[in-house]
Amino acid sequence: MSKLNIKNGTPVGSVNLCESCTFGQCIAGYRESDRLVICNKVTPDLVIPFVVLECTSFIDKFRPDWDQMQRLAIDIQPVRISSRTAGFSAITDARSTQTTDGDDEVEDEAALSE
Repeated sequence: MSKLNIKNGTPVGSVNLCESCTFGQCIAGYRESDRLVICNKVTPDLVIPFVVLECTSFIDKFRPDWDQMQRLAIDIQPVRISSRTAGFSAITDARSTQTTDGDDEVEDEAALSE
């Protein structure tokens, strides 16, 4: 049997979005039902009695801020690109080459030796 996919159905899992939010205050007890979640974004603070799946005011508290990212950043110096590539040479002027058969070279050498 294959798995059925239902659009806009009940989500699977119970991960509360407020646990990783900057404005969320989560208090958990020993049982699953012993959980208190308070949202500090709204005024007055709001007790949320259910698991939050999506929130428009969510800000991840584990994401670094701008100052932390600047301290963690590595300074990379630009690499100097040479005009010449190692192992290759550029042709500055084009010369025509003459191709000769092997027989002509033998005749030319014989004429030179005489």
